[in-house]
Amino acid sequence: MTGADELFGALRREPDVESPDLVAVDATDRLLLDTAADLVAGRAAGDVAVVDDSYGALTLGLVALYGLPGVRVSQDLLVGERALARNADRVGLAGSYRSMPLGPELADGARVVLVKAPRALDALREIAEVVAASAAPDVTVLVGGRVKHMTHAMNDVLRASFGEVSATLARQKSRLLVARGPVPGASSFPRRQVHPELDLTVCAHGAAFAGTKIDIGTRALLRALPEMTEDARTALDLGCGTGVLATLLARSRPGLRVLTVDQSAAAVVSAAATAAANEVADRVETVRDDAAGSVADGSVDLVVCNPPFHVGAAVVTTAADRLFAAAARVLRPGGELWTVYNSALRYRPVLNRVVGPTRVAGQDPKFTVTVSRRR
Repeated sequence: MTGADELFGALRREPDVESPDLVAVDATDRLLLDTAADLVAGRAAGDVAVVDDSYGALTLGLVALYGLPGVRVSQDLLVGERALARNADRVGLAGSYRSMPLGPELADGARVVLVKAPRALDALREIAEVVAASAAPDVTVLVGGRVKHMTHAMNDVLRASFGEVSATLARQKSRLLVARGPVPGASSFPRRQVHPELDLTVCAHGAAFAGTKIDIGTRALLRALPEMTEDARTALDLGCGTGVLATLLARSRPGLRVLTVDQSAAAVVSAAATAAANEVADRVETVRDDAAGSVADGSVDLVVCNPPFHVGAAVVTTAADRLFAAAARVLRPGGELWTVYNSALRYRPVLNRVVGPTRVAGQDPKFTVTVSRRR
């Protein structure tokens, strides 16, 4: 049996952002695995499921430390899936688990489910609803997170789908919630919200950024929409979230075909639902992808991007740098990148260098909107 220190020491975050402040295995992973030890003893293949394993520590820990092949795992982020696959290769455990979407098959008959707690309550709510509807009646669900991010509202969310919810003592600033007694019910996702000021219906699954709301960065880009080139025939919503930008672009330009990409599974299905709800699904294509890796070079006339600037609690501008580089790659010469960012980050010099000549199209103390023309 592989030792925990040996296993965890071999794991890496790649292809996700690397930084001295970011780790592949954290105290929550270790607490979840230690607490699960007695629960998974003697379990058969397929009895155990994992949700939102960051980089593979939970899945590979269950396989290597407890002899549990066939663990089912769902990860919202594509970089998490790819990191798990690379780490499995690295430690000789390729093929020892099954990746699948968050849905009934993931939790079907599961007796133990390990969950890395998401920040968004709706993300936790959707996970709880899926597990409660499909898992075995005697399932035990362990939800782990950093103490500073665990709230009493999480208990309430779990109690909507489970009859018994309790909390463990903290260890190394991490804590678990333990849920038992599933109460099956119909899924409440995707959620829908009408925004009358835009004549727009936004659909969202639990883990989609901003949910059914429209974040202020996206609203800043929407104000610039009339200024975006009208000659474009193909557009890319890079990091699409719920597809608000893509949907309104498609609706405002009947001849435009829009591709939306995001590494979040919840975002991609949300964007597809938003496009359908607003009757532009025939011109909006949704793809789960990391930094537009599947999009051909020089194939796009217009890119819109509201990039992330945080990984966990850390400000890591590398995430935006990768998206800017991706935009430069997929844009044809003369194509435009419209983006929005926190004004304090002053990204114009970076955009000038990576994409091409960049001008400020709108600015306030909080956000800056720029347009860059591909060299």
